[in-house]
Amino acid sequence: MDFAYTQEDEAFRAELRAWLDENLADFREQGDFGGHHGTMRTMAKRQAWQRRLNEGGWAAINWPKEWGGREATIMQNVIYSEEMAKAKAPGIYNANGVWQIGPMIIKWGTDEQKDLWLRGIINADVHWCQGFTEPEAGSDLANLRTMALRDGDEYVLNGQKIWISTAHIAKWGLFLVRTDPDAIAEGRKHEGITALIVDMEAPGIDVRPIPDITRDEMFCEVFFTDARVPVKYRLGEEGQGWLVAMGTLGHERVGTAGLSISMRIDLDNMIEATRKHNPEALDDPDLRDRIARIYTQLEFTRLLNARALSKVLKGEKTWPEVQLAKLQWSYLSQTLAELAVDLLGPAGLLGRGGPDAVDGGTWARNYVFQRFTSIGAGATEVQKNIIADRAIQLPRK
Repeated sequence: MDFAYTQEDEAFRAELRAWLDENLADFREQGDFGGHHGTMRTMAKRQAWQRRLNEGGWAAINWPKEWGGREATIMQNVIYSEEMAKAKAPGIYNANGVWQIGPMIIKWGTDEQKDLWLRGIINADVHWCQGFTEPEAGSDLANLRTMALRDGDEYVLNGQKIWISTAHIAKWGLFLVRTDPDAIAEGRKHEGITALIVDMEAPGIDVRPIPDITRDEMFCEVFFTDARVPVKYRLGEEGQGWLVAMGTLGHERVGTAGLSISMRIDLDNMIEATRKHNPEALDDPDLRDRIARIYTQLEFTRLLNARALSKVLKGEKTWPEVQLAKLQWSYLSQTLAELAVDLLGPAGLLGRGGPDAVDGGTWARNYVFQRFTSIGAGATEVQKNIIADRAIQLPRK
């Protein structure tokens, strides 16, 4: 493919770089974000950063201009991801809302729904979560069983969702529910699914955080017990939930072009930290070989993303690049985390809060936290099965 950028793309990059140069250092100097700790401090920081992005018109570049976006092209999305990764910019408060739920509301929502929710999403006024996964519907999403039965102008919800990120701080959530109680038994499990936007503070909704191995509380269980949701909060028609969901999963892939760049920055940072805290490790031939191997894999990942992008530009399906990129994300995240601890030696084991912890204990935390990438955004085993079946076409027993 042609890796050259158009004049418009280069102008977009220059404008973004100039804005980051003007705003990012000043933002970082603020330091304190309400005295919060852990996950809540991170979210407070992200909320403040997203609001500043919105002031500059950089919070939701994919959105229409009438809703504060820039109607960015595919190449401009790549540039945006690259520059944010290079600048080590903070994440945003409403990632689900900006990249997935907002575009769904723009596409499927009524004018009333757009007026009610879009401005609050882009300006980080309230937090949003997305509830798809259930105890019996993880990799097989269509197996979901949370029931929503219509009662006049409301749906009555009963069921359970799990592994719902940041549901405990969300005001609103987009949930997939089953409105046809007979669909699974009749072998029509992809039918009878509906998308509802739920007020997380409504009666009958119980949100329970799940502490992870790092002692943070990012994921949650959500229980519905006769919770009522107005029909006017339905996104799309009843039974169109699967179609709506496939749209949001497509938006979830936007921004992955920055993956190899951010990971390359992680590699550079851990090498620099090793030079400072455990320089002898860089003379070890085995560790040097591991650094070279992961550097090569990062370059392969960059080219894989470029190949997927070329297919998007040609209007082709990004298959099997999406599944391969997911496997690379899992593998590289965990390999980098393990390499960092080995490079830093004893200093790499010091956790967050300790006075001598390297980079605030980031590397020790990543060592355990990155295990989630084997499951997040699609389990590794499932992705391998899909590739074996559909790409390599291995024979079935």
